[in-house]
Amino acid sequence: MRVGLVHDWLTGFRGGERVLLHLARRFPDADLFTLIHEPGSVPAEIEARRIFTSPLDRFPGRGGHYRKLLPFFPWAIRRFDLRGYDLLISTSHAVAKSIRVPRGTPHLSYCFTPMRYVWDQADAYLGTGLQRRLASPLVKGLRRFDVATSGEDSVTRFVAISNDVAGRIRRHYGRSARVIPPPVDLSWIPAAHSPPEEEYLLVGGFVPYKCEQIVIEAFRRLDRRLLVVGDGPTRRRIERDSPSNVRFLGRVDDARLASLYQNCRALIYPQHEDFGLIAVEAQGAGRPVIGFGQGGLVDTVRPLREDPTSIPSQDPLDATGLFFEEQTPEAICAAIEKFEKVEAQFEPASIRRWAERFSPSRFDADIDDEIAAVLRPSTVLSHSKHDARFS
Repeated sequence: MRVGLVHDWLTGFRGGERVLLHLARRFPDADLFTLIHEPGSVPAEIEARRIFTSPLDRFPGRGGHYRKLLPFFPWAIRRFDLRGYDLLISTSHAVAKSIRVPRGTPHLSYCFTPMRYVWDQADAYLGTGLQRRLASPLVKGLRRFDVATSGEDSVTRFVAISNDVAGRIRRHYGRSARVIPPPVDLSWIPAAHSPPEEEYLLVGGFVPYKCEQIVIEAFRRLDRRLLVVGDGPTRRRIERDSPSNVRFLGRVDDARLASLYQNCRALIYPQHEDFGLIAVEAQGAGRPVIGFGQGGLVDTVRPLREDPTSIPSQDPLDATGLFFEEQTPEAICAAIEKFEKVEAQFEPASIRRWAERFSPSRFDADIDDEIAAVLRPSTVLSHSKHDARFS
């Protein structure tokens, strides 16, 4: 079977690229199509295959400024010639799912989210006020394009990474989607076997929706230590104004990150995330998560109940974290203070077992079901039975 993989762009190795790498290993002979490829930005297993890029890849400096090419994404993604493939699989958070699909070719779209730049997070990325009004025609045009390329003639079946994303697919596209969480490899993260240290941990991407600033402000008011991992556009400004009890580590390798997961008191997770890979990894080390109780985190963290005894089927030690309901410093402070009162109820081995539910083997079994369904003409348009919450 000749398979074509489609990914938005290859400019770094983040959560989406981890999923792509897993699929690439499962289809070692598949060709890969992407808008932009920055050589050396992804693992050798991806770099080694045949990679086809769009005309946007010829723009000078495109690797660091590809988001500025947003108005050209619809034109560029439709330039690929995908005739001759038996199966197309797109991993999409922008326009990868909007490829021009040859008639009769099955297309499975693994959707990280509908295009966040023009739907749920348009203000965060395109600004507000006058800037947002100036961008309004672009947003409307991209929304029309996004919807027009989401029908059954373009995407045979959708798969969503979380129930939150499945809801967006239903709301924006009028399509149902089975929820299959991304594969999370925990083999590089040993489970914690000793008490945690005093520091809390924040792993950030330093873009608007990650909300690192509100965590820093919370710790300005707390007599607690916070370690911050990661880099991004807003890091320098946030770090410059941070208090002395907050320490920035920048980018770290996997061994160092695994150690930080193992030794932290808890992971602080302030953003509304599509899935929450970092939260699963921290739980893989047996550490609880204090997070914003919306988005993908609702799927990936089992919150501590106010009264666990009211749910006979749930042992209190099954909890893997607790939620705060507002993205404010005050809410984070209150959640941390609450956590410290119930900290003994979080059991590392139980937390690790929960995280192992998101294993690559489970992903493989579920995605194989979807591939089999997309290749069966009699079932390609109906999969509402899978439109249930992942649990």
